[in-house]
Amino acid sequence: MNIQDQTALVTGGASGLGEATARELARLGARVAVLDRQETQAQAVADAINAAHGAGRAIACACDITDTASLQAALDRAAVALGPARILMNVAGIGSARRIVQKDGSPAPLEDFVRVVNVNLVGSYNAARLFAAACARLDPLDGGERGVMVFTASVAAFDGQVGQQAYSASKGGLVGMTLPMARDLAQHGIRVCTVAPGLFATPLMKELPEAVQQSLAASIPFPPRLGQPEEFAQLAAHIVTNGHLNGEVIRLDGALRMAPR
Repeated sequence: MNIQDQTALVTGGASGLGEATARELARLGARVAVLDRQETQAQAVADAINAAHGAGRAIACACDITDTASLQAALDRAAVALGPARILMNVAGIGSARRIVQKDGSPAPLEDFVRVVNVNLVGSYNAARLFAAACARLDPLDGGERGVMVFTASVAAFDGQVGQQAYSASKGGLVGMTLPMARDLAQHGIRVCTVAPGLFATPLMKELPEAVQQSLAASIPFPPRLGQPEEFAQLAAHIVTNGHLNGEVIRLDGALRMAPR
């Protein structure tokens, strides 16, 4: 699919990998809806895109992907302002690290597991189903394609560390959902892929002490550095433009395999 003049939805677009993806899609000519719970940050990203690429190129839509009414309202607003969306970048997510048996001997709180899975897996599915239903009603482009969606998993889906049960389960769910969803949506001409990033220089990572960041970077075989959000964005955009990529999960990690801790 040619990104030029298409409408793209980017969940988690207010910062980190989502912000980089929103900016890259806009650079390539897309109209971008920046979806995020952080309304002020989302608006700042949209304003920056409009300043760089022209007024009306982006809008901010505050929403919660786990709340169907909130999310549907945001999608409706984006459609009115920018036109029907053919691209969905599911980047929103949260992390967690809790041992199943805690230091005091008590079990990990179930609420934490439910919260992470609800946002990362259920929320992503919620965005996917609402986007897909709307996209399936659009006229097909050349070759019969109607749309593309990209999920954001993690290398933790494959080699999660100690305490990452909730995070790994949620990201593993996205990996497991990719192929059946691609097969499901093939009849509608909608492709589905997932990117599983490794260690990236996101705002959350940059909050760690510099020595910790350098140690993590040194664990990556090559290149021995943290990934740049722009590199994630470039891959996400390539998935949109490469019409034969479908049902695939792509690790983006510099050959990293996480140690147990």
